[in-house]
Amino acid sequence: MKATDLNDDSNSELIHSTVLSGPNVPPSSFILPSSSFRVLLWDIDGTLIHSLRAGGYKDYLIPAVEHVFGTSGRLAQMRVSGMTDLQIIAEALRDEGISHEHLSERVDQLRERYMIEIKRVTGNGVKFFAVLPGVLELLETVVAHPRYSSALLTGNIEAVAYWKMGLVGLADFFTLPGAFGDESHNRNDLPALAAERISKHLQLELEPRQFIIIGDTPNDIACARHFGARSLAVGTGRFYSEDEILACKPDAWLRDLSDTKLVIKTLAGL
Repeated sequence: MKATDLNDDSNSELIHSTVLSGPNVPPSSFILPSSSFRVLLWDIDGTLIHSLRAGGYKDYLIPAVEHVFGTSGRLAQMRVSGMTDLQIIAEALRDEGISHEHLSERVDQLRERYMIEIKRVTGNGVKFFAVLPGVLELLETVVAHPRYSSALLTGNIEAVAYWKMGLVGLADFFTLPGAFGDESHNRNDLPALAAERISKHLQLELEPRQFIIIGDTPNDIACARHFGARSLAVGTGRFYSEDEILACKPDAWLRDLSDTKLVIKTLAGL
């Protein structure tokens, strides 16, 4: 799909760049048609950041789940990627008699305990997460670009997502409401949730094609396709090879996000 021409006058709705800018970006007088606007929906783990130790999330997720449910089931043995937190926990506790309904009833307790445990593990001054190559430079470019704005679309519980972004200094780049892993067992549900919130926030009727989901797993590609959004897959995750990702037919694929000009060029073609 070709990007809409920024000088197209066919759409009377215009977006001023101050709506799209981050808190530290000076306003611009540039105006573009709303049909040219694109929302970037970012996955976190494996796309923006990674833990310095594979499986490090279990250091805080296992004790949180054990505190709430009395067991973490088979979580210690699981390899997870691209799943929502609710989906991970439901799968881990599947043989423990914990239903989706039981999990949903205790989601508030889980959120609270999850935050206690992640702060315990990551708040002691030891570096736990690292920003992946090129991510900071890319987000700085995107937040100053009149065509794009960013939100999180992640399997992480909302508070955990923003905690991670705060730890690595990326929180201010995500200026629109997103969708998170404590809202559904199915990642395919998240793009529609984010789109509804963002359209309401901006007071615009945005179409699915105006959303670009950026992630590192087949589930990121699948949820984009399910919603009708575009997908940009990156090869920075730990668990999937280039061939495995390309077999899922993303709309675009990049080895990583280190070349900002190439990423922007790629986004312009979506």
